[in-house]
Amino acid sequence: MSLTESLLQLAQQSGAKDLPVCEKAVVDASVEQRSMVNALLETGQVDEKVFAHKLGESLGLPVWDGEIPPIPAPLRDKFPARIALRHRLLPVTPAEGEPLPVLCFDPFDHLARQALAGFWGGDTHWMLAPRRAVLDGLRGGYGVGAETFDEIMEAGGEFAAANDLEQETTILDENDSEASVIKFVNQIIREALQERATDIHIEPLEDDLQVRYRIDGVLRNIPVPPRIKLFQASLISRIKIMAHLDIAERRLPQDGRINLEFEGRPIDVRIATIPSVTGESISLRLLGQQRFDFAQMGLSETHEASVRNLLALPNGIVLITGPTGSGKSTTLYTFLASLNTKDRRIVTIEDPVENKIPGVVQIAVKPEINLTFAAGLRSILRGDPNVVMVGEMRDVETTEIAIRAALTGHLVFSTLHTNDAIGGITRLVDMGIEPFLVGSSVRAFIAQRLVRVLCPWCCEPAQYSEQYLKDIGIPLEKAKTAHRAVGCDRCRQTGYQGRRPIFEICLVTPLLQEMITAKATNAALKEAAKSQGMRNLRDDGWEKVAEGTTTIEEVLRVTVVDASKSKEG
Repeated sequence: MSLTESLLQLAQQSGAKDLPVCEKAVVDASVEQRSMVNALLETGQVDEKVFAHKLGESLGLPVWDGEIPPIPAPLRDKFPARIALRHRLLPVTPAEGEPLPVLCFDPFDHLARQALAGFWGGDTHWMLAPRRAVLDGLRGGYGVGAETFDEIMEAGGEFAAANDLEQETTILDENDSEASVIKFVNQIIREALQERATDIHIEPLEDDLQVRYRIDGVLRNIPVPPRIKLFQASLISRIKIMAHLDIAERRLPQDGRINLEFEGRPIDVRIATIPSVTGESISLRLLGQQRFDFAQMGLSETHEASVRNLLALPNGIVLITGPTGSGKSTTLYTFLASLNTKDRRIVTIEDPVENKIPGVVQIAVKPEINLTFAAGLRSILRGDPNVVMVGEMRDVETTEIAIRAALTGHLVFSTLHTNDAIGGITRLVDMGIEPFLVGSSVRAFIAQRLVRVLCPWCCEPAQYSEQYLKDIGIPLEKAKTAHRAVGCDRCRQTGYQGRRPIFEICLVTPLLQEMITAKATNAALKEAAKSQGMRNLRDDGWEKVAEGTTTIEEVLRVTVVDASKSKEG
């Protein structure tokens, strides 16, 4: 039996759901002389733990079953990153007088065995382990870009690092051959994109440099090489050069942008520097081009019907509300993509333009030349649009122009920063907008949050006490199918993969219009909206729990403010 046939047989025994996908990956890897085992496991079709045990049985190799221990500094110094990371070999501290255990997931990698034999003088004990366990162990033990870091240190440390900062780069290629700070920065950005991160934060501490990714809305510390503090100035300077910022200015905040390409996709990176007492902190917002589809929003039948009715309106304002990072922009883009037909002229004014939609005229705010939301919106309305999108209702002037546009036959979309849908009414009135104008121009306020989606590979049914369920307000019937997050190799032990929005849609009905004009209280407006069918954020979250999409804990995490407000009301 050939190696390809053996691997496919093992894949089938390990629960592969789509054998043709596995076969293509293995055959392609064989032709391109890449690791066939790695290619197979990268498909995500195979349970890596089961596969490691099946492979171990077939080859007579032991399998490491326990937790991967951290790599102590003495072992890390003896077992260099260039060997460990290049060949994906994970050393484990041996017992006294015992051979060095070396964990791998591809026992057919003969180059790895040769490389190890070439520098390690003592005996070794080869063991198999799940691929993700090996990769996470290497990442935690050596840090992101450790191989490049070590090579820079060998070439002259921080002085060598400063030599090539000016070089231009736009493509994040994992096959960069030259060790440099440029490559090191690219590795940090590339891994963030591979991990589906939306933000990278590089933060100086007193004696260290901290790197964090925001993944599925949650910040995670990222392992970095020891002594990375030595490169702090070079790393920050490199990113500032990429964003065309002033590297000599360290006392004032600066903003910039970088255009990159990753796996053939354009990536827009927004840069913000902040001076601190321990050095400049720098944040990178990663904006990739997305496809916008109603199906991906996960709307309930009732909510989808409401939204489609709103999109069919000839005029009026639809406002999306929520805090930063709650998915408002994605929702707006999805609405625009749905409306983007040949018989409609759609124009937007945004800060910044996060995604480009073919056929839509998109304008970026530029305050330095007085192209503000208000100025841009005035210009847009002279250009005969059917649909207008304003990135944010930041001031009275912009809001008044948007209301005027809605009252003169335009459909307008925008966002507000409020905690719930009804809060949007209060925000507009607090801005100085007359209540009767709010009631007559706004068609709906849509509040939203993002909840993390359960990892389908490891989630388990959850059990809760009846009293607890009553305390948090979830109907007992919906809690019957609740699941809990567990954590596995596929989801980085978080229990979640991706995010899905939950909504609170307040349609401005004739009753609400009258109440807004009469300056009714928030509590009264909320009760009236509920009586007319509005379901609050937490209620929509409970639906997602019943479907098995997310957990009770996630819904509580993102709706805690709304729950307290509703109790106060």
